[in-house]
Amino acid sequence: MGIVELIIFLAIGAIAGWLAGIVMNWAGFGLIGNIIIGVIGSFIGGFVGRFIEGAAGFHIPDIWGAIVWATVGAVILLFIIRLIKRA
Repeated sequence: MGIVELIIFLAIGAIAGWLAGIVMNWAGFGLIGNIIIGVIGSFIGGFVGRFIEGAAGFHIPDIWGAIVWATVGAVILLFIIRLIKRA
C-alpha cells in the first residue's frame, strides 16, 4: 500500500466514523477516534457488504461503496460499543 492509498483509506475511515457518529447520535471520539472507528468499521462493513451484495445481486461502485460499507460497519461497531458501555 502506497502513501496515496493510505491517505485515501484514512480519509474514508474519517468520513465513515463521522457519518456513523451522526447516524448513532454519538458525541464522537474526536478526529483520531473517528478515523479508528471508521477504519475498523470498514473491515466489518467489507464483510457485511460482500454478504449483502452477493445475496441481493447488486453492487455499489467505487468510492461510494467503500464509504457506504465502511459507514455501515462503523455504525455496527458503535452499536456494539454502546451495548458494552451499558453493561
